[in-house]
Amino acid sequence: MTDVLRRGRASLAFSFFAQGVAFALLVTRIPAIQDRYGISDALLPAFLAAVPILAGVGSVCTEQLVKRVPPSHVLRWSQPVVLLALLGVGAGDGLWAIGLSLAAFGLAVGSLDASMNMLGVSLQHRYGRSIMLGFHAAFSLGGIVGASLAWVGAHWDLALFVSYLPVVVVLLPAAFVGSRWYVDGSGPEAEAKGQGEGGGVGFKLLLPLCLVMAVAYIGDSTVSNWSAKYLQDVLGSSEQLATVPYNVYMVTTLIGRAVGDFGVRRFGAVTVVRAGAVVAAVGFAVVAAAPGAWVGMLGFTLLGFGLCVIVPQTFAAAGRLFPGAADAAVARLNIFNYVGFLIGSPLVGAVGDAWSYRGAMLVPMVLVLVTLVYAKSFAPGPSGYGDGHERPRTADVGRGSNGL
Repeated sequence: MTDVLRRGRASLAFSFFAQGVAFALLVTRIPAIQDRYGISDALLPAFLAAVPILAGVGSVCTEQLVKRVPPSHVLRWSQPVVLLALLGVGAGDGLWAIGLSLAAFGLAVGSLDASMNMLGVSLQHRYGRSIMLGFHAAFSLGGIVGASLAWVGAHWDLALFVSYLPVVVVLLPAAFVGSRWYVDGSGPEAEAKGQGEGGGVGFKLLLPLCLVMAVAYIGDSTVSNWSAKYLQDVLGSSEQLATVPYNVYMVTTLIGRAVGDFGVRRFGAVTVVRAGAVVAAVGFAVVAAAPGAWVGMLGFTLLGFGLCVIVPQTFAAAGRLFPGAADAAVARLNIFNYVGFLIGSPLVGAVGDAWSYRGAMLVPMVLVLVTLVYAKSFAPGPSGYGDGHERPRTADVGRGSNGL
């Protein structure tokens, strides 16, 4: 059984990595995609908004689908669709082609994100200790690799199809072969009736985690969409230096997630999430008050360390909160990933235009502090923990009361 779990953990980590690569290759080449298809500046936001909206639809559909098939089956087939849709983005000709490819990408990525995190939550339950941050660290590593490959493609002026094809040729068969070792949970759904009627998901209980998820992605989208512009236009950096904050943010996200599971095991999820929220808020405050570019980069560095722990622990908390309906809880929670992504960038832009961009950075700062209000939602129940810290190799982090 130990070997089964180890193979399942490794194969799932690779899926997170592959998804990180694919997503980064898409979002970092948006200017090239716009040029290839002649998408106007007025039309571009509609194309970009369609992806997270359709991803939310895909997540809702996955909640219903996993009632009939295991999440591993959904992940096994949605990941190839994401990769092929990425290739379609580079191979198409005409607005209809890019529209179709992005629609397929959005729907499939919603199913992919939901099913990956379902398997992560159930596998953490089987392990009996925190491992969710490690999966998301693999996603961050994939994002760094994908962004680097996108830079190479842009630097050598490679066509999108030429840039994407080798990546898909390598990742698609590897992901499909690795999918044979996915481990579906015999945990929460099979062993518990859960909370609420029929083990269902009560939205009132899930709402705090939904708010935390949305806030985390508002913060994340602020960094990804505004860090370069902020450093250059507000803090007066060079164009070259303005590209650095997001890369630094991704690296610190990777480092924070790589060590975050050890922090959860040592100090407990509540403490780690609270610390992450405080560090993220301090990061936004530093960015808002920065007198120059280098201090601004320090703020973005703090943001990476702070925000990186919140999302993985929110998924894990949903699994604990609804032990009899963890898959449904994860699918619904995943929707607020896209809600935060849709809200974040326009919100900062609107506040920046109406007031100032320094002031706009205070908005996600205040919002991320909402996490402190709901921090106890991350507390495992007595079946999983004793005095608030994990009992190594014996603690059942997948079950327990809601901790409220």
